[in-house]
Amino acid sequence: MTRTASLDQWLAHQFAPGTYQYSPASEDASFRRYFRVVIADGRSLIVMDAPPEHEDCRPFVHVARLFAEAGVQVPAILAEDLDNGFLLLSDLGTSTYLQALNDRSAPALYDAATTALVRIQSISRAGVLPEYDRALLLRELRLFPDWYLARHLGLTLSAYQQQTLDDAFEAILANNLAQPRVFVHRDYHSRNLMVMQGGPGILDFQDAVLGPITYDLVSLFKDAYVSWDEQRVLDWTIRYWEKARTAGLHVAADFAGFYRDFEWMGVQRHVKVLGIFARLFHRDGKSGYLNDMPLVMRYLRAACERYAELHPLLHLLDEIERRPASTGYSF
Repeated sequence: MTRTASLDQWLAHQFAPGTYQYSPASEDASFRRYFRVVIADGRSLIVMDAPPEHEDCRPFVHVARLFAEAGVQVPAILAEDLDNGFLLLSDLGTSTYLQALNDRSAPALYDAATTALVRIQSISRAGVLPEYDRALLLRELRLFPDWYLARHLGLTLSAYQQQTLDDAFEAILANNLAQPRVFVHRDYHSRNLMVMQGGPGILDFQDAVLGPITYDLVSLFKDAYVSWDEQRVLDWTIRYWEKARTAGLHVAADFAGFYRDFEWMGVQRHVKVLGIFARLFHRDGKSGYLNDMPLVMRYLRAACERYAELHPLLHLLDEIERRPASTGYSF
């Protein structure tokens, strides 16, 4: 039986015949698909179709209930068939942060997003989510040489270049693993936040882990799909840092130290994202992400320019892109 036939059969058990219609709502970077179901009284719901051979709905269900405990807005789970990979969810609307963000709306939207983030982080505890440990962080970093360099660019690193990359990865991991640990959404950005009254609707959280406190903030303010000038990012990051301190979260006592952690976490994320976008294109045939690579590379290069310890990685990027070597600056 096809997935569509299985979905039709499952929906027929949820609603009376002739009382609903459904149509595609969205897809994401995984194998999941989403459909919007409009029922007879005009209300709409969302169906998640997650083929069980590729996806497991159980983490989504677990994290939805966990984040709801924090008082943030996540889809309510109305019906589930975990074995077959179907969930019926409440509908958080059609307006994403990506669609709504502009110079005027950004301050209020980001203020709401950081308030929700602090709420999630404030209920963090060990033992309920997987650890964002060294093995997982390193596995993500390895997507860069495997998919971006080797597959996308067709490059084979020299022994010296490989050692440079390995040394950079060790420095990045040392910073990331030393940060305070909280619940981490892992994709807290403009495509996964919906504009709603009372704070953002939060989607795509099934890969949540317990990990570095700056990770989701980097996802939000160094978003692969929208960019802001550094002064605004600094201002918004300071505002988050003040909220986090007020909430009793263990952020660095001085903002300069916190911002350094934020940028180093960004290096890990942007190295990973370049690998993921290359994999989405070459393995999954999703070419749209190629358009987002230049912004991610700009984020990566800017952070590497700022810190002397990352200059060897910057020079490697210069070699890869055949640019004149950058001198950079540090603090």
